[in-house]
Formats: sequence, C-alpha cells, structure tokens
Amino acid sequence: MTATAPTPSTARVRATALLPRLTLVLAALLAAFFAAAAPASAHAALTASDPTDGAVVATAPAQITLSFSEGVAMNGDSIRVLDPQGKRVDTGELRDLCSGSLIRYGTALRPGQPDGTYTVAWQAISADSHPVSGAFTFSIGAPSETAVTLPSRTAGDGPVAVAYGIARYVAYAGFAVLVGAAAFILLCWRRGAAQRPMQKLVVRAWVALTVATLVMLLLRNPYTGSGNFADAFDLAGLKAVLETKSGASLVSRLLLLGAAALFITVLFGSYARRHTSDGSGSDTSDARDASDASDAPEASEEDAKGESDLVFGLGIGGTVVAAGIAATWALSEHASTGIQPALAMPVDILHLLAVAVWLGGLTALLVALHKVPGIERTAIRRFSTVAFTSVVVLACTGTYQAWRQVGSWSALTGTDYGRLLLVKIGLVAVVVAIAYTSRKWTSRLAGADVSRETSPVAVTPAADAVPDADTSDPRRAAQLARQSAARRTAREKQARDADPDRAGLRRSVLAEAGVAVVLLAVTTILTSTEPGRAAELEAGRGSTATAVPDRAVKVTLPFDTGGQNGKGSVRLQMDPGRVGANTLHVWAETPDGKPLDLPELKVSFTLEAKEIGPLPVLPERAAPGHWTASGVQLPLTGDWRIDVTIRTSDIDQTTVQKNVKIG
Repeated sequence: MTATAPTPSTARVRATALLPRLTLVLAALLAAFFAAAAPASAHAALTASDPTDGAVVATAPAQITLSFSEGVAMNGDSIRVLDPQGKRVDTGELRDLCSGSLIRYGTALRPGQPDGTYTVAWQAISADSHPVSGAFTFSIGAPSETAVTLPSRTAGDGPVAVAYGIARYVAYAGFAVLVGAAAFILLCWRRGAAQRPMQKLVVRAWVALTVATLVMLLLRNPYTGSGNFADAFDLAGLKAVLETKSGASLVSRLLLLGAAALFITVLFGSYARRHTSDGSGSDTSDARDASDASDAPEASEEDAKGESDLVFGLGIGGTVVAAGIAATWALSEHASTGIQPALAMPVDILHLLAVAVWLGGLTALLVALHKVPGIERTAIRRFSTVAFTSVVVLACTGTYQAWRQVGSWSALTGTDYGRLLLVKIGLVAVVVAIAYTSRKWTSRLAGADVSRETSPVAVTPAADAVPDADTSDPRRAAQLARQSAARRTAREKQARDADPDRAGLRRSVLAEAGVAVVLLAVTTILTSTEPGRAAELEAGRGSTATAVPDRAVKVTLPFDTGGQNGKGSVRLQMDPGRVGANTLHVWAETPDGKPLDLPELKVSFTLEAKEIGPLPVLPERAAPGHWTASGVQLPLTGDWRIDVTIRTSDIDQTTVQKNVKIG
C-alpha cells in the first residue's frame, strides 16, 4: 500500500491550538506551586531555648541561649533581647556554646534588669544556606505589658523571597537544559551541533543559568536579612555574602559558567563544522567529490581520529564542568548538612546530573522534533537508552536522599517535606508512564522506512531563488528572500508533519516536558523546605519546658521501640508543676492519635545539678492508654529531667526524655 503524505490540516491545526492552552495550564500550575509554597523554612530548627517561650523566672538570667538541630551562622546582632519598653538589654556579644554535636549560641544580659516581660528575637543562616528566624517572650518575676511587637515577617519571606525562589527555579531549569542538551548532542545526535535550533537552546540555557546566578548573588543579602530589594546593591552586604558558603558557591558557579562558555564555543565551532549540514538533513561531509576518491580512505581515517579526539575532550571537559556546577548546589544546600554529608554530596551531584541528562535531553529532543525535520531515528533510539539509564540513576540516588531527609514513615506523611516528596514521586511516575508511550513511538519509528527518515526535503531552486530582474531593488529583493524562506519553512514543516509516527512521538515528548516543568517546580520548593528529620526533631527533641504559676506543665514525646506497632507518642501533664506534691497524667497514643495501651510504662525524675534521683514513679492504669500518679514530690527548683520508659512487647522497649524547668 502506498502511503500518501497528509496535508498540514486538521491534526496540525489541533496541535497548534493545543500548544497555547497547554502552556497556560503549565504556567497556572507553576504559579500555584509557588503561591501555595510556605515561606522557606531552613534545615536548622530551633530545638531548645533557655528560658523557654512563655517562661516565668524568679530572677533575671545571666544569659539567653538557643539550641539548633544543625549548624548555623550567627553574629553579634543575631540574638536581640528587648525589655518591656522595647530597649535592647543584651550585650550584643555572641557566645559560641557549641560542644560536640550540641549546637548552642547565647548572649549575656546586662545586670539589674527589672521584672516584666522580655522579648527575644533571633535570626540565623542555616548550614544549607536557608535563613531561619523567630521570636519568643519570657518574664522575670511576673508577666507584664510590653511595647514590643513580635515580627510578623520571618526570614526568607516576602517579595524578595519570591524573586529569589524564581531565580532558583530558573537556575535549576537552565542547568538541566544546558547539561541535558549538550549531552543529547554528544551522546545521541552529533549532527545536532550544526543545527541552529539546538545552538539557540544551549546558549539560552547558559544565559538563563548565568543571569539567575547573578540575581541570586545580588538578592542573597536582602533574602537573608532585611527583605528590601534596595539592599541588593549594598556593597557591605554583598561583601558579607561573599564570605559565606552560599556566596562562595554562587561565585564558583559563575567561574564554572565561564568554562562552560568555552565548552559551548568549541561544541558549536570547530566540532559543529565537522557536521555542517546543507539544510536538508544530510551531512555535507558525506558528499565527496569523485576526483578525490583515491584520497578518501586516508582523509576519512584522519577525520574520524580527529573527531574522536575532539568528542573525547568535549566529553571529559563537559562532564567535569557539569559536575562542578552541580557541586555548587550539593556543597551549599541540604546535602552538605545532616547525616552522612560525605556520602550525600556525591550522591546529590549524581542525582542532579541524572535529572539534567534526562529532562534537559528531553527538552532537546522536543526542540529537534519540532524544529528539525531530518533528525535520525537512531538518535531517538540512543536517547531512549540514555534516558532509561538516567532514570535508573535517578531512582537509586533519590531513594537514598529520601531516606536521609525523611528518616521515618511518619515524617513522610506528617511533614510538609514528606508530602511534597510524595507529590514529586507521583510526578516522576507520570513522566515514566508517558516515557513508556514515547518508547512505543520510537519502536514504530525504528521499523519505518529508512528513506523516510533521512531523505532530504525537496527544494525546487526555481521556486526559492530570487529572480535576477528584481535584485536591483533592495526592498523587493528582501521581500522575495523572506517569501522564499517562508516557503522553505512551510515545506520543511509539511514534510515533518507528514510522518504520523514522528508526530505521535512529538506529542508524547511534549507531554513529558510539560509534566517535567511542574516536577522541577516541586523539586525547587523541596530545596527550601525543612526536611522531615529536622521537622520531627524540632517537634520532639528534648527542649526545656518551664513551669509557669497556675499552669500545668505539658510535654509531648514521640517514641519508637523498633518493633511492630512500636511508634507513637506520650503526653505528660504535671499539675500544678511546682515544688512539692504534683499529680501526673500520662497518655499514650498511636501516630494517628488513638489511645495506645502499653504493657508497661515507667516514669522517673532526675535533678542532675543537685545529684538527686532518679526518683521512680509507677503510674497506675486509669483507662486504655491513660495512666495517673498522685503525690509526685519534687523537692527543689531546677531543671528536672523526665525519663519515660515505654515497652510495647516483651522485647521492644525504649526510653525518651525531656527537661522541665521547675521554679
């Protein structure tokens, strides 16, 4: 049966009408993700303070201390203590109280502070580059009115944060397209180096990444500080940024982008000239004059060796530069903090490179299918293999990263980071499903007639040439040249759309790219969201609770005995929470809030400063999941450590603890 090439009719009209709608939908989804994203919360979480929020102490403390889950960068202005009238009463000298794994900073109070309510405002930069801030109050003697208003804006919030987040997204997208498109050319379609659409794609990606990096460098100071755009040009603030790990990584990225510019110059210069196309889809290097036939084998061998050396050099150089740019993220964000950073950073670099080769290559393939009518089906098959390998690497490295950042099933469903991660996993599954459809179209292309793949577009010289009679008039000649170019473009598009298999592949790749846009947005938001491990640590780590007059002490402690049904939390309430006799209530609950009846539960109190305790308490079971004990005696004021031992089976047992400040 003879196949008749369809005219550019209904299918193409529908596809043309669909593209603007799809673009609007993707833009709306992207805007929704950025609008719904919570303010950037840093990896470092405040886990304890002394005094704690709302505490009432008998005398003015000598200093104020803050403890964090991860390393932070602070200076003399990071912790400010304000009296009830709003006057600063700290000395302005930052005290580094870190010891081992304990991250703690403090500042001293000026002596002679009167009774009243004091405000502590603090701000720091997390080790993974994100700002974190907060404020709380405590009272000396008794609470009082205060003229200080707690700040409504947190660090990393506001219009500057939105602009910084957009620049971060553009940087990720530019990196993915730059690396992925270059890899697509070198690994799958070398002739693409001479194609104008591919050259534009790579250069624009380089420009986008460079501009986004410069914007991030300028906005870094207001993003982590005042939140005012005007401070972007504060030279003192810019100098301070350059001295930080984040500033150094951004400057390093700019230097590496200079090396990337050299790589692009060689790729689209001397390398592209070896694959210069005549515009019809066939290499002119393959068209040799018959008179040179005797020299052809030797010349061909020399050319092949020269091209092989050039490809090898471009491959090694491009890989080093791409890995270096990826390392600027790994060395300054989540991978550089938390557990196993020495392993996490190289894994993160591999993860970023796999994402770039997959999604950036997908973008390059989409551009080639839409703009270049003569892309060979062998190039498409090669990219299918490369994409599959990238997805395998992506899955392995992503699984490790998910375990490292989430840490538990409860954090996967109970934290913002975990829920965003589930959305990302779902989007990856959708992209892989669409990619499976693309592979089916690729297989159909593989079985198609070779002549349909590589045959040049027929161009009638008489139809495209500018008549000699009109060349005397420059305007007329320019008009005829534009008409000739428009006719060539129309014929190329008609030839491209005449292949139903190629059109089907183009649609499926377009769908992949559309989902990838949203996937990249979710990934960007994940980089500025507090990981699940830190979020759970912030909620459950042993910070010091303080007994306030006429208010019971209430603490909640998550636990995990390691066995089946071994996860949950215990809530303790000690009333009235003061020296003398107290009534203790303990509730045990499952992760979904239901009562958990334990085989055994024990409580003890220890005042380490006075070497008192542990004082054991054996609460009696009052109801399923509820135990009580009356007459619990606490003889002295101070920081009492409460140890709760939980047994969920004959062999599964754990002890959790928390400090309570009495007096």
